Amino acid sequence: MKMRKRIYYNAQQRAIIWERYQQGDSLHDIARFFDRFHSSIQGIIAKTGGIRPQEKTRSALCLTPQEREEISRGLSSQLSIRQIAEQLNRSPSTVSREVNRNGGRKLYRANKADTAAWERAKRPKPCKLLLNKALAKLVAMKLNRSWSPQQIAGWLMRTYSNKDLHVSH
Repeated sequence: MKMRKRIYYNAQQRAIIWERYQQGDSLHDIARFFDRFHSSIQGIIAKTGGIRPQEKTRSALCLTPQEREEISRGLSSQLSIRQIAEQLNRSPSTVSREVNRNGGRKLYRANKADTAAWERAKRPKPCKLLLNKALAKLVAMKLNRSWSPQQIAGWLMRTYSNKDLHVSH
């Protein structure tokens, strides 16, 4: 078997993988599309227990990249935290926390702060369906029978007293 250089799939390629997987294509067929072995696709699917992850979105309460850039400009212009907050129509405590958590007045960089914010927002917890194969089979069986996520979560709570077999919809 020929060894190939490792590749990292970008967001567009991952979207294609998930679309084809949801259409029922085999891992071998999907991998062949990318001229790869099925094991390169299997890791992506298995990481979330075979359930397509939601697209990353920002909360309306979070600072935007543009606001972080304004903070960076304000700091370089020697403006006070209160003046920057007033320009952004944000609380001074929000701006102060943002600056302190990302290196302070001297080291704050908008791009690094935004990347760090995305990293902090990630859940450190692995997918429960990935860790519990019995639970994954139960959920998959009910999804194949066209049950809604809310119905499955409710059914699991009523049927099983073991918290390991409970999921949130």
